[in-house]
Amino acid sequence: MESTWLVLLSLALGLGVGAGFVSLVHVAERHGRRAADVVNPAVPDGIDQVLDALETAGVVLDPSNNVIKTSPGALTLGLVWNQQLVHPELLELARRVRQTGEPISEDLVLSRGPFGDASMRFRVRLARLGTRYVLLLAEDRTEAFRLDEVRRDFVANISHELKTPIASVGLLAEALNQAADEPEQVRRFANRLTTESARLGRLTQEIIELSRLQAQDALAEPEILSVDDIVAAAVDQSRVVAEAERITIVIGKKSGARVFGDEALLIVAVHNLVANAVNYSLEGSRVGVGVRLQKGIVEITVTDQGVGIAEGDLDRVFERFFRVDQARSRHTGGTGLGLSIVKHVVQNHGGDIRVWSQPGSGSTFTIRLPEAAAPIIEPRPNKPRPVARAAAGDTL
Repeated sequence: MESTWLVLLSLALGLGVGAGFVSLVHVAERHGRRAADVVNPAVPDGIDQVLDALETAGVVLDPSNNVIKTSPGALTLGLVWNQQLVHPELLELARRVRQTGEPISEDLVLSRGPFGDASMRFRVRLARLGTRYVLLLAEDRTEAFRLDEVRRDFVANISHELKTPIASVGLLAEALNQAADEPEQVRRFANRLTTESARLGRLTQEIIELSRLQAQDALAEPEILSVDDIVAAAVDQSRVVAEAERITIVIGKKSGARVFGDEALLIVAVHNLVANAVNYSLEGSRVGVGVRLQKGIVEITVTDQGVGIAEGDLDRVFERFFRVDQARSRHTGGTGLGLSIVKHVVQNHGGDIRVWSQPGSGSTFTIRLPEAAAPIIEPRPNKPRPVARAAAGDTL
């Protein structure tokens, strides 16, 4: 009897010891997990999906500044390479966030790459993500800053360009007043005054035209247009000036090409190219204008035998107020906006413009526009023709 109780007591004691040991193991495991979560917490769920959806750059850094998560934009912009941040400025901001625990927002200018002086502008924001990680968001504002610089340069250029003709008009008016008793001087100053006022009017009109081209509704109601008619109208506007300089304008054969667009704007664009070719051509030379249709692309080419353009200036000829020859442009009354207007007109019509030139041999400007597809005309069903009945006395 005593042995039975001893066996039962031993079993109970063994079960108690085993249960206590298992409980201790579970408690130790829970404490271990909690400690691991504190020491090495996981990145919160959903971060991958958020980074993939970001249009801006997003990066998650661990305590060693290793990149453990990144968005496609961060790779495209060159902020991350080989799982590391490329720019030390960003690493410094991450260090400050860890030190203070507070989010940071700053505007930074970062190098575009390891070579050259090109740079990018970013609005960056960093904040803690959990207990150990740092989240970095970077918005590329390079294009916004570039457009702002273009606007500032445009205002400065306009001020400079308007200053000369306005001052000339004022001086000529004063000279006219002082030479009131000298008819010959009056006529001379009056002619100069007319020239300067005309130049001021052209400059103002081209500025207005350029502003209109940059508006979103510049092509609110495009129409199907004949390219041959556009070329003919543009050339006719330059024939008088060309004949005065004994310059021959030759138009190629008709192409039958058609494009969608604004007729007045396209005439202005082609006319600017032809007028530019005439102004920079030598006396007695030729200017050729041709249209070619190839694989759905309409090409309008204007070729001259003029002074040409230096290779270093080819990338700048479409800039506002840029002049290849300042003295010649002043003499011909050029505003420096003609080719810039051409570029904007062509871009608004979904095309592009190219230039080839060689100093001393001439230049060739080519406008490329998409061809307007012929409208599909559905055949009308044949209807039976009514048979007229003859009235009394009619002859069928």
